Amino acid sequence: MEQTPLRDYFNPDVLAMIPKDATRIVEVGCGSGALAREYRKINRSCEYIGIEIVPRYADAARAHCTQVLTANIEQLGDDEFGSLFPSSCWIFSDVLEHLYDPWSLLRRIRDMLPRAASVIAVIPNAQHWTIQARLNCGAFRYEELGLLDRTHIRWFTKVTLNELFETAGLTIVEGGGIEVVEPDRERGLQGIRAMAEAIGTDPEEAVHNATVYQWLVRAIPYLA
Repeated sequence: MEQTPLRDYFNPDVLAMIPKDATRIVEVGCGSGALAREYRKINRSCEYIGIEIVPRYADAARAHCTQVLTANIEQLGDDEFGSLFPSSCWIFSDVLEHLYDPWSLLRRIRDMLPRAASVIAVIPNAQHWTIQARLNCGAFRYEELGLLDRTHIRWFTKVTLNELFETAGLTIVEGGGIEVVEPDRERGLQGIRAMAEAIGTDPEEAVHNATVYQWLVRAIPYLA
């Protein structure tokens, strides 16, 4: 099953976070290869490897990546997985939520990641006010696109996203929340503030975390 529609789109916030001097990048879920196309305008000498589970998306990405594997990243054997290292940066842009076991995958990457390398991820925010509102009235229904994309398997908030990386031996060193313009948000946030006060948590933090549509982070191997 195709994960999401193929779009000739790249996330400029992700592009800005990629090290400009990376020698080898691995992008999981590279889609059309749009991010590879834009990054290689900046750093033409970088080896850019895309991994894509949908064959026709992988075919499109070959126009922009130096190499594309048509594969499920969670099912790569040790030899094929090991061939992706050493690498300067791994990118998961709206991908981790589609995996069955992102915890194990990040640990597997961490075990082979060079000390100077990093992992960049964008992930939907399960604490977003619209999801909380839908849960409140029982209208938690999957959709074709967006936060409730029917192909999402895992859900993360700011707290559990931090835990995901920490348990994998990775430390988040950069990032923040991506917001979008939304009608009626303030009315929804009033209810979230009231709920936070009722259960004794920080209402300001609850409101802030509910406004974030996606979390964008860059992590490096944890150094004891």
